[in-house]
Amino acid sequence: MNRVVLTRHADISAALRDKRLGRSALHRYSRDELGWPLPDPRQAHFDAFNANHLLDSEPPKHTRLRSLVSLAFTPRRVERLMPRIEEILEAQLRGLGDGGPFDLVSRYAEPLPVTVIAELLGVPEEDRAGLRPWSAAIVRLYEPSASAQAQAEAEQAVLDFSALIRRLAGERRAAPRDDLITALVQAEEGGDRLSEQELVDACILLLNAGHEASVNGLAAGVLALLRRREHWEALVAAASHPDSLPVFRVAVEELLRYDTPLPLFERIVLEPMTLHGAELRPGDRLSLLYASGNRDEQKFAHPDELLLDRDPNPHLTFGLGIHYCLGAPLARLELALSLRALCRALPGLRLTDPEAPARYTGGFVIRGLERLDVVAG
Repeated sequence: MNRVVLTRHADISAALRDKRLGRSALHRYSRDELGWPLPDPRQAHFDAFNANHLLDSEPPKHTRLRSLVSLAFTPRRVERLMPRIEEILEAQLRGLGDGGPFDLVSRYAEPLPVTVIAELLGVPEEDRAGLRPWSAAIVRLYEPSASAQAQAEAEQAVLDFSALIRRLAGERRAAPRDDLITALVQAEEGGDRLSEQELVDACILLLNAGHEASVNGLAAGVLALLRRREHWEALVAAASHPDSLPVFRVAVEELLRYDTPLPLFERIVLEPMTLHGAELRPGDRLSLLYASGNRDEQKFAHPDELLLDRDPNPHLTFGLGIHYCLGAPLARLELALSLRALCRALPGLRLTDPEAPARYTGGFVIRGLERLDVVAG
């Protein structure tokens, strides 16, 4: 199996729109035809989840799943969450900097997105403790190489999360509520509904897509701002104005470009093709380095500089084409509101040790800070 790595913005953009490439190839070919090994039985449930959700599906299955899920997960539904997001942020920030240094990742970046996606789905508070650990275990298996322990943890996470969603879906069929699980249970287009397995897999995917970029994007963004104090001060000044949200929306786009929380995605070759002189056959893989494309000097002026007013900002962080991130509107709103609230509540925020190197979890596919030690100042 060949692998080609694409680093330029134009090449990545073209690949994301190329119908000769896909997230899956098993809808067209057998493993024998592709020369792929047999699936690893140690991650059978994880593989089944991947095979069924819309991110790793191709048309016509992808078209059907996305149309059904999109009926329940719309930008309008996301925008209606704004008052609730601000309420959660206010509670999180209350007294946050009073006890000395704290970890911004665990104390501020993580709780909001998990709470929001849990409330959006309709997961009761008593059932939410596992959501973040389950998501972390599942996404670790997207890395190019995973340990046996990572496989076991991802398998258990898929099983545990699936059991929860099946129970909640059953409850919503009997007693509908105003939540996303109810909407997915009821979602119908042309007489077609999600099967129970498709509903389960959609909810797992929405948990991952609904908060990974928010958690990692906010932490890395705040780190970048605190290392360049003039940028932090500029946002603090902007935050004092009641109509400042557009400023923060633009700034968030630049932070997502500057330190990409999802640095790499893959595409699989579906038809024989030649790419930059490389002869590729079905089953070969392309690694799309979003982080590199987001710093491409042919697309961005001064790509290694943080320019908070950069607009337009055609970064690749949420992808392009039919697999464009379904959770992008929610991530963007959460990031803008979280950053503005932090600037308002803790304008003197600073790193506890400006010289300490940043420590990241994950690796090539999902990249986030282990912790970010700050003090209110």
